[in-house]
Amino acid sequence: MRVLRAIGPGLLVAATGVGAGDLATAAFAGDRLGVAVVWAVAVGAAMKFALNEGLARWQLATGETFLEGVARRLGRGALAAFLAYFALWSFFVGAALMSACGAALHAMIPAFDRASDGKVAFGLAASAAGYALVRAGGYTLFARVMSACIAAMFVTVVVTAGLVWPGTAAVARGLVPSAAVLQSGALGWTVALIGGVGGTVTILCYGYWIREEGRAGLDALPTCRVDLGVGYAATALFGAAMVVVGSAVHVDGRGAALVVALGDALGRALGPAGRWLFLAGAFGAVFSSLLGVWQAVPYLFADVVRLLAGRADPPDDRSRAYRAYAVAIATVPALGLVGGFRAMQKLYATVGAAFVPLLALGLLVLCGRAAWIGRGARNGPASTAALAATLAFFAWLAIRRWLGG
Repeated sequence: MRVLRAIGPGLLVAATGVGAGDLATAAFAGDRLGVAVVWAVAVGAAMKFALNEGLARWQLATGETFLEGVARRLGRGALAAFLAYFALWSFFVGAALMSACGAALHAMIPAFDRASDGKVAFGLAASAAGYALVRAGGYTLFARVMSACIAAMFVTVVVTAGLVWPGTAAVARGLVPSAAVLQSGALGWTVALIGGVGGTVTILCYGYWIREEGRAGLDALPTCRVDLGVGYAATALFGAAMVVVGSAVHVDGRGAALVVALGDALGRALGPAGRWLFLAGAFGAVFSSLLGVWQAVPYLFADVVRLLAGRADPPDDRSRAYRAYAVAIATVPALGLVGGFRAMQKLYATVGAAFVPLLALGLLVLCGRAAWIGRGARNGPASTAALAATLAFFAWLAIRRWLGG
């Protein structure tokens, strides 16, 4: 049990970062390029590990969340700008998660004549269930339900990949970057695969979960590094399994619709049991992401509100700001369940592409000054190189998206 608690927050943040879009991207990349791009999943997971390790190191060394550090060292104007982006991000990610849960549940339980009706009804039900679980039992119940969802998504998707396994030699070759894969149109899918691993804003949630676990001081840093290592290793394995599944069957679609179509294709190849197995894992992935967002994202809002107000009290899930945002994120994004959503998704992707490089830049600045973080905790050569590489890659990715590349 102590081992599970030690690796719990890392698995939580890793699972929260896996959404329908990430599943679809990995499946599409596998379909277009085969298992030759498995290495890209590992690179993406390593970049997100570097970011989260920096966040944990800052918090454990200073006792401040990353947002506190930004407010006190870089000015509250940066927080105001983040709040505007954060509200937009919350709407789009909330709608996407409701839609994905609804589509997966309707595929498993086709209780409605029209798939669009099933997506809306089941999406609303998933949101209500997520909110009830988060508010009823606090962090303890949340962590237990998340553990069950993580087990379901991990085991079922990995087993599905095993059923369509293309051969160990082929997968092993895919662990090494190939010049041929990086040519022409393959580059875009490879870049998308690297960028899609591990989430964006949800990375910040890790700091609030380690507070729930009582971790404080630099003595807890080795535990956090092991915790994050296990979490992102599991993310990489899950992403690699999705690439393998995508390489075995050809489907077309977008987001949650592609995941459902992939389940149908696996049903034709493996039978009804194979279809259910995959869809159960896909639902576990998107519902765990919804749960993580519903539980931790209100912490971010409560943190920003109290910092802008100049209050020193730590963020609390019993605060008025937390409770209000928990209700808002579980209800307002439901407006995105009806009508065309492609343009809004594109806007979200374009705006969201800027967050990770800004986070990397913030960690380079905050964790790079001994006067702020302490000489023993500041960025070393390896951390600096990893954060700089992450900054460069995601800044380039953001420019590509803004230019429509």
